[in-house]
Amino acid sequence: MSARMKPQDVATVGILGTGVIGGAWALHFLRMGKDVLVWDSASGAEARLREKVAEKWQVLEQLGLQPGAAPSRLRFADSLEGFCQQVDIIQESTPEVLSDKQALFAQLDDLTPDHVVISSSTSGLLMSDIQKHCKNPGRTVVCHPFNPPYMIPFCEVVGGEKSDDAAVDFAAEFFRLNGKQVARMQRELPGFIGNRLQDAIWREALHMVDNGECSVADIDKAISYGPGLRWAIMGPCANMALCGGEGGMQRMLDHFGPSLKEPWTRLVAPELSATLYRDMIDGFEAAKGGRSMAQLAEELDDCLIRIQAVLREYRETHGIER
Repeated sequence: MSARMKPQDVATVGILGTGVIGGAWALHFLRMGKDVLVWDSASGAEARLREKVAEKWQVLEQLGLQPGAAPSRLRFADSLEGFCQQVDIIQESTPEVLSDKQALFAQLDDLTPDHVVISSSTSGLLMSDIQKHCKNPGRTVVCHPFNPPYMIPFCEVVGGEKSDDAAVDFAAEFFRLNGKQVARMQRELPGFIGNRLQDAIWREALHMVDNGECSVADIDKAISYGPGLRWAIMGPCANMALCGGEGGMQRMLDHFGPSLKEPWTRLVAPELSATLYRDMIDGFEAAKGGRSMAQLAEELDDCLIRIQAVLREYRETHGIER
């Protein structure tokens, strides 16, 4: 097996599939100044993607182009075999059909040099299932983006049962170096992180409408004018810790822990065990990176003022009433 290159040395990114996600990945890596080689056997795929690149290039410019970024760095392979031999990493974005992905990954595993990491954009399938027919499953991982990948910086990286930690580490560092805020999951889980959190809110919203408790409009208003504004700056854990003032997460859990028994959601809370209590406190302390609670509160206030000013100006300019 040839040695794997360093994440910073990846020059050519292979994009397999040019649908909504695959095409957006191509845009992202073009913006990052990479050579992008694409394979999609669908009729008209190349013309559609080139049209999309031309249409969205101004958006990429507004986001900020990295040195060397240019539409001309987009190429299409003549065959899957040729594609697999010319890329330094593969990002697969094909339909969510397990049997099809299993067959595709087995084929990619056969055609691609052993050192090349093969990553999937899957949002709902587990890599442990996808990699089952691979002879060299250690280099297969998931990197699940949020749509569109060229606009939303977050992605989740996780391996399967037979994935090597080194391959997962490689992928996490590669995506971090290329403009992504990466969560390297400790173990795989259906729906990963972001979708599970989104879906918890979505299911509660469906219950509320179904039970005649509120309107669809008020649900959206509650998030976009409420916690959604804060979540754009700090996640739910940091926001909850701020409820504890200078005492942070520990004081919040001590004071509000009993409220987990209240019927504020249809999702049952876990028992606040000593282990979970300690994990939340230690995890938050590590995440806040030495900043004081006062500094976090000031950061939140400053960003909220700026975000609301931008939203207000946009809505006034475009005549949007909310």
